[in-house]
Amino acid sequence: MEPSKVYFTNLRTNASCNLLDKMERVVKRAGIAGIDFEKQFVAIKIHFGEPGNLAYIRPNYAARMANLLRSFGARPFLTDCNTLYSGRRANAVDHLRSAMENGYNPISAQCDVIIGDGLKGTDYREIEVNGAYCKAPKIGSAIADADIIVSMTHFKGHEQAGFGGVLKNLGMGCASRGGKMELHAASQPQIDAEQCTGCNICVKNCAHDAIHLNSTRKAEIDYAKCLGCGQCVALCQYDGAVMGAGDTSENMNCKIAEYTQAVLKDKPHFHVSFIMNVSPECDCWHTNDAAVIPDLGIAASFDPVALDKACVDMVTNAPILPNNRLADKHPHEHLEGEDKFHHMHPDTNWRAGLEHAEKLGIGTMQYELITV
Repeated sequence: MEPSKVYFTNLRTNASCNLLDKMERVVKRAGIAGIDFEKQFVAIKIHFGEPGNLAYIRPNYAARMANLLRSFGARPFLTDCNTLYSGRRANAVDHLRSAMENGYNPISAQCDVIIGDGLKGTDYREIEVNGAYCKAPKIGSAIADADIIVSMTHFKGHEQAGFGGVLKNLGMGCASRGGKMELHAASQPQIDAEQCTGCNICVKNCAHDAIHLNSTRKAEIDYAKCLGCGQCVALCQYDGAVMGAGDTSENMNCKIAEYTQAVLKDKPHFHVSFIMNVSPECDCWHTNDAAVIPDLGIAASFDPVALDKACVDMVTNAPILPNNRLADKHPHEHLEGEDKFHHMHPDTNWRAGLEHAEKLGIGTMQYELITV
């Protein structure tokens, strides 16, 4: 397979060209107009951000994208699917209110929002891919029924996948609640009793009432209730909740690749990634820690695998900023050329997902970076 083209623009502006103009320019140079959008329903897959988290993509970018697609004759809508864990996006009513609160409303985003898997996360289509991990991924119906997929991804760290890029945005984000259960099925966490301080944060935030404190004030997990969503792992500040044995990060990333294959099956698709506010963890949490590197720019490609690889390479080559999680652990080091996502989440294996996606024919990790 020949290298895919990934187009990139930095965040420098001038009086005649703002950041919205630069985004439009880079997606046009990448060839988005080559897709026949006329009268087609276009799912713009984006993360609306958990209220309280401020690292998500600004709705201004979504508005510019929606208007550009309309200029091509498309019928675009903004979409995401409901979550498994506790928060304000686990059903369509709360999810829509959260999206509106974060600016994804017809005024700011200039586009309607449709929650992909319906009111309670039970509205989905099974799309057969016959994968090694998932035979028929459960994809939110609104996304499965769309004619074209356009993803807009905030590129950042992720506590289970290593980083959250296009594959994570599509594979996990387009899965119904039942699909997310399948993706997390082999990822049940464990409690390290020696590290557990009994702070109770995991108990308070478990959406499935699967954790309690025992008589010695150590957390215990009821695996009959645990769905493996990983919220306890993400919240624990003491390494008391950790992922279980079995290389579950590798398995989950491979499942995400197969879900991405289902999302994109038989559809034209295009992808844009925003390498800015690169926080250590995903936008699903109600807070975002300080960015670990400087804001880099916006990248676009028809190939989601190449785009993820280009973004991770840019983050690898960038220096770290002061006063963040990486700087706290590596004072006086720039970490240029080092895998920052592995530094932040050493038990994850992001490469496994890209390699599996490449084997599935979704794209290639070989790319040519073209600066616009």
